[in-house]
Amino acid sequence: MTQLNPSSSFSVEIRVQLPNRAGTLATVTGAIADMGGSLGEITLLERTLDLTLRDITVDAGSTEQAEKIVQAIKALPEIKVLEVSDRTFDLHKGGKISVNSKVPIHGQSDLAMAYTPGVGRVCKAIAADPEKAFSLTIKSNTIAIVTDGSAVLGLGNLGPLGALPVMEGKAMLFKDFGGLDAFPVCLTTQDTEEIIETVKRIAPVFGGVNLEDISAPRCFEIERRLSEELDIPIFHDDQNGTAIVTQAALYNALKLVQKSLEDARIVINGAGAAGVAIAHLLREAGAKTILMCDSKGIISSDRTNLNASKQEFAVSESGTLADAMHETDIFIGVSAPGVLTPEMVDTMADDPIIFAMANPIPEIQPELVADKVAVMATGRSDYPNQINNVLAFPGVFRGALDCRANKITTKMCLEAAAAIASLVSPNELSRDRIVPSVFDPRVASAVSAAVQQAARTEGIANS
Repeated sequence: MTQLNPSSSFSVEIRVQLPNRAGTLATVTGAIADMGGSLGEITLLERTLDLTLRDITVDAGSTEQAEKIVQAIKALPEIKVLEVSDRTFDLHKGGKISVNSKVPIHGQSDLAMAYTPGVGRVCKAIAADPEKAFSLTIKSNTIAIVTDGSAVLGLGNLGPLGALPVMEGKAMLFKDFGGLDAFPVCLTTQDTEEIIETVKRIAPVFGGVNLEDISAPRCFEIERRLSEELDIPIFHDDQNGTAIVTQAALYNALKLVQKSLEDARIVINGAGAAGVAIAHLLREAGAKTILMCDSKGIISSDRTNLNASKQEFAVSESGTLADAMHETDIFIGVSAPGVLTPEMVDTMADDPIIFAMANPIPEIQPELVADKVAVMATGRSDYPNQINNVLAFPGVFRGALDCRANKITTKMCLEAAAAIASLVSPNELSRDRIVPSVFDPRVASAVSAAVQQAARTEGIANS
């Protein structure tokens, strides 16, 4: 298996008891280094004449590597490992989000207004004029994060409970980056009609719906139907969010290599939700030559039993991924680890662009082709140019809700992508910086403004 760089996603805290003499801590840190761990914070908890007690934080590249690090420390003479905790699991204990009241209840008068009998007047006002729900309830700032758990990250069909930690994390990102209240809605069905009907029935509470981790091709039908049948914005982040950030990164990557989207030959490996959405947005942005590949190679028009989304991008060419890569300008991977080889990269056009976005292991390790590509991007935070959806979805929904748009359109997505790309100035633009940081405070507001402007241009804004 590919050895990944150590990261906080595989971080452990190790409590050790050491003899209180010079050099013993160094033997522990040396053992960690020998096993490839990345040393973090070291906290002295207690010191006596004979012993010291310390907590040591270590990042690893996998759970297996973390265990090897612990075993290496245990093997040291006179060193006792008293406790090992997984910091990621610790962070999740008790869940990551909660619901808090905005209005304090200090006495009877507050209670009478917030609840019965005063609340009844507000209820009747909304019943008489449903539009008032946007000003008098949480609807104007609340998103439903809906999943059936059928395609959780790169892990597959984990079901609704297995998906819940991801949805909680998504709610955190909505709040921290977009100021939006969001709540996980994990459904115990993977039937398309049941999902559509359930979302329609809970829609009155929410100002928008973020579909998440629903497998293709069902996700296409679910998004289409909900967009048609509800009057609030519906956004499938695995499709549209990925496409927006990919498009933004590509705008800037093409500036660096001085190529045009219209003339570029593009290979997309992965024909699921993300791959199809990326292809749609690229086509709307002006791309002319797109070859989509799946596990069987190029999606060719002479193949049988293609679903509708694959048929739309079927081409006359046929062959393997290796065949598709010849003289290709841009490779976009939303597929599987290690499917792209250095030999395939050697056959690409001059100044190739590679977006290898499979997580946690990309289609090709950046180190293998560092001297072969003009621009490299991945889905990981420990390499430059992370294609991260958090650049898109908080601002998209912030903008859509603020202007009361009733849908998310292609134009809104394209304008969002352009807004993200514009935040990297010409002086900052480089092969290692084609997208802004996810922590850049300008991102959500810039995307929101672009989305609102697009909505007003298209006449779908209601405020």
